[in-house]
Amino acid sequence: MSEAHFTDLNALASHLRSELVHKKFILLYAYNGTGKTRLSTAFKDIGKSNGERDTLYFNAFTEDLFSWDNDLEEDNERKLIINSTSRFFAGLAEMEMDNRIRPFLNRFADFDFVIDTTRWEVNFSRTVSNGTKMTTVDDIKVSRGEENIFVWCFFLAIVQLAMDGAEAYKWVKYIYIDDPISSLDENNAIAVANNLTQMLIKSDSYIPTVISTHHPLFFNVLCNEFGKKTKKYFLKTSSSSREYILDNVDGREFLHHLSTLTELNELQQSGKLYTHHFNMLRRVMEQTANFFGMNSWKDCIRPEDDDPDKMLYERILNVMSHGDYSLFEPREMLDENKNLFRKIFRQFIRIHPFNSDQFPI
Repeated sequence: MSEAHFTDLNALASHLRSELVHKKFILLYAYNGTGKTRLSTAFKDIGKSNGERDTLYFNAFTEDLFSWDNDLEEDNERKLIINSTSRFFAGLAEMEMDNRIRPFLNRFADFDFVIDTTRWEVNFSRTVSNGTKMTTVDDIKVSRGEENIFVWCFFLAIVQLAMDGAEAYKWVKYIYIDDPISSLDENNAIAVANNLTQMLIKSDSYIPTVISTHHPLFFNVLCNEFGKKTKKYFLKTSSSSREYILDNVDGREFLHHLSTLTELNELQQSGKLYTHHFNMLRRVMEQTANFFGMNSWKDCIRPEDDDPDKMLYERILNVMSHGDYSLFEPREMLDENKNLFRKIFRQFIRIHPFNSDQFPI
């Protein structure tokens, strides 16, 4: 069986822990809203006992450990405040973290920083051209993307300390990383994936690691870099049973649009179609149109001339893609809309050179 079903996130998190006994790394791809961040929290919580824990994790909550003081009164000394109560920063003052973070950061950014471990704050600076000379501007506020990169490099430095056996991070038995590239462009996404993989697989003392993402390019690069050293899964939810489904994609080429089409193909065959599936189909059409250099996703709609419903194809994709539905309270399609969906889906597959074995219609 390529799929495993779980009734809740705790059961899924327990399964991932058992998988890591036999495999060093696990990669998870999932759409936004599937529960990736909640899964990372469930995984972490299983390891908490009597005030102790065993998981070093990176997710949306990690970024919340940093907050800006924008110096609203003077508008001069902007600084990033560190939450000193978090165990994430254990041993910060003794570890010379500036020098540990900087080698990671220099790969991605052109700004510098100083960590004040007595005031628990970070000050940023940047060297800029000022006519014929270079000038350093202090106490700047970096962009959201640059802040994310800094926090990510901070995390990487801590991972390195944990892998090196630093006393302050002896408690780390697992690493869980959820979507570290939310504000990065594709070039940086590739660089982050490559850098992370090389760091993890080349260590003599590896730590079992789970990495989850909704970013298809990031996932693809990780799959290629880790190779056979990792388990690869597509995490989905069932609209009918509300179960979590772990689809094993080992040995299968994973591309975002192909995974979406595979899911839609199964749904149109089973009849378990919900309103938001029109949105998913239109999104694949938009990606296809971009790939082939078409003017619009509408160019992917080419019904037969004698099709009595041909005038409805574009209209229903438009209406259903902008309707007031919720992914968390799925609404089943009416029978006539299910029939239209099947016709649109099948003509889309038929007129584009997809593998007929993968999408039998």
